[in-house]
Amino acid sequence: MNPAIHFVELENHVISATYRNLMVKAKVVIVDKTSGEQLPDPVTMIASPVPSGSLRIRLPASIKPGAYYLKALNAHGEHVAQSVEFFVT
Repeated sequence: MNPAIHFVELENHVISATYRNLMVKAKVVIVDKTSGEQLPDPVTMIASPVPSGSLRIRLPASIKPGAYYLKALNAHGEHVAQSVEFFVT
């Protein structure tokens, strides 16, 4: 099983993404590409028993302009998938 997360779009500070092969309790986090640091908020947990679906993640007002990507972590906190980078302006 190859987990994947796909960035779809960023509009009005809301990220749309799709995922496949992510199990219940997997987490999707946002990572600053420049620093490599994971943002503490938001953290989105997969609650659906279906391993494929879509997400909408609202970015905090405090997010700084720059390059970011989505990272999926399994229930044990291990990196399992990463999206392409996207830019916040």
